[in-house]
Amino acid sequence: MAGVFFAFSTFVMSALGRLQPTQGIAAMQSINITAINPLFMTVLFGTAAACILLVVFSLLRWHQPGTAYLLLGSLLYLVGTLGVTIAFNVPLNEALARVEPGSTIGMNLWSNYLVKWTIWNHVRAVAALGAAAAFTIALCYRAVQS
Repeated sequence: MAGVFFAFSTFVMSALGRLQPTQGIAAMQSINITAINPLFMTVLFGTAAACILLVVFSLLRWHQPGTAYLLLGSLLYLVGTLGVTIAFNVPLNEALARVEPGSTIGMNLWSNYLVKWTIWNHVRAVAALGAAAAFTIALCYRAVQS
């Protein structure tokens, strides 16, 4: 997920912002529709489900080396990636879905959308990367203990 969010933050949103607003809106509306597919949703929510299990495991086995990193990684993903998606990016996407690309409302929404969506996407990218780093450290602790 960190890679997907990173790509959007570093070049996809910039490319959409370079288009005429009607084209950018239409393209993002299309992206938002096609993103809701079984494969992407399985990765997004499957990782969240795994993180919930890791939170429980971490709390039950707190004394084991590296467990704090499992908890940290899980919380970073659940709050910083999934939580931010649900609380910020999805409502922005829903607002964009309701506008006609060529309308005055659409044009006004678009410039605000680009800035806010990208900021929250940066948060998701950093959180997902931090989660991956924490999980990697937890695995290293486990490898050293074996």
